[in-house]
Amino acid sequence: MSKRVLTTESGAPVADNQNSATAGVGGPILLQDQHLLEKLARFNRERIPERVVHARGSGAYGFFEVTDDVTGFTKAAFLSEVGKKTETFIRFSTVADSLGGADAVRDPRGFALKFYTEEGNYDLVGNNTPVFFIKDPIKFPDFIHSQKRDPFTGKQEADNVWDFWAHAPEATHQITWLMGDRGIPASYRHMNGYGSHTYQWTNEAGEAFFVKYHFKTNQGIRSLSADQAAELVGKDANSHQTDLLQAIERGVNPSWTLYVQVMPAAEAAEYRFNPFDLTKVWPHGDYPLQRVGRLVLDRNPENVFAEVEQAAFSPNNFVPGIGPSPDKMLQGRLFAYADAHRYRLGVNHTLLPVNAPKATTAQNYGRDGFMATRNGSRHDKNYEPNSYQGPAQTDAALSAPLAIHGWTGTHEAPAHAKDDDFFQAGELYRLMSEDEKGRLVANIAGGLSQVSREDVIEKNLAHFAAADVDYGKRVAEAVRALRED
Repeated sequence: MSKRVLTTESGAPVADNQNSATAGVGGPILLQDQHLLEKLARFNRERIPERVVHARGSGAYGFFEVTDDVTGFTKAAFLSEVGKKTETFIRFSTVADSLGGADAVRDPRGFALKFYTEEGNYDLVGNNTPVFFIKDPIKFPDFIHSQKRDPFTGKQEADNVWDFWAHAPEATHQITWLMGDRGIPASYRHMNGYGSHTYQWTNEAGEAFFVKYHFKTNQGIRSLSADQAAELVGKDANSHQTDLLQAIERGVNPSWTLYVQVMPAAEAAEYRFNPFDLTKVWPHGDYPLQRVGRLVLDRNPENVFAEVEQAAFSPNNFVPGIGPSPDKMLQGRLFAYADAHRYRLGVNHTLLPVNAPKATTAQNYGRDGFMATRNGSRHDKNYEPNSYQGPAQTDAALSAPLAIHGWTGTHEAPAHAKDDDFFQAGELYRLMSEDEKGRLVANIAGGLSQVSREDVIEKNLAHFAAADVDYGKRVAEAVRALRED
């Protein structure tokens, strides 16, 4: 069997891959050594800019199988019949830390799912919590800056974290989730996933429904205490990646059952909570969970960089029968996610294998740009409409139109009957056992007690007290005790 020839990027054979070209034996290296320069230049560019958020992640392939008829709510083809299977790719991630951070930390987890459907890719980009810290995307860069490493100290600072939250009372609900028992999942397999936002489903008759997605883990919920997490980080900073990889390699395929809450569109305006507020949930007593299908992960990526780091999810990747809602945070993400990928990966990132459609073919007039591989021939026109049988529009809307009214301007979200920032946080607190409350209070106090400014501490304590008097009192006592030590 003949040896394969090592070549340059242009395909030219390499004569010597062990020694650089020099001006004589022992002399300085020559600029003309194309192979050396190419190797060094490529090496310098092996790392692309990491994600600003969700930088540290793990991924896996699998499938989604429909188990229940939901055609009364959506005309999406991949949900059209019981038993239908669609290939998927999922990326789990932490939110705040960098690519070099640890897995077992107190942080929300990204739950980004790509369905390779016959109508194009559908991306559902959510978290392992049903709510979030803010409800308007204009605050998102500030929120993330407060949670990231401080520009001076180079590490996360309690002053920044809690100062932002002191000025964001709507964060109280998500703080209660994050600081509670589910704040540090034991693994990616042992946590739920949520679409978090409100989305629109449209059926064949054109009827519109608003939905929320709930992926319930079939492995059961397992979480770590702060002490358990600290010990695990010391043993294996890649603990969640290790667990996911090894489980699938052993054939222990993780799975989740998908449920949705369905609200007829006409009920949204008068619902007691703003149904498009990302800091709120819809109580299950109002809109019960309805089963849709199951998600199973059964294959690990062959190359983490190519398939996990280059995976690009965008909530504006919809398919017929599924569309957006007036959720402000969702509206902001419809732009921000795709724009982030154009920056990180280039305008042609959708052509990468992990991002390209698998059950259909993308046909459009996108051309050129960095790393272009789909430029067309002399017979292909790059404009539309044209007289050359190029791809044309369908005239069929993906989702139902939404009525709008009022004046343009910067408005607060419309208030519904129970739209305060604290009610649902209090409800969550009162659902907890005494042991759960104790751990929640201890977790909050551990961070809040490190804040240097008393006024920032007092503002945060007022938020917890507004959610529940006992909640606020216990946090205040725990903070006081830690600051007196």
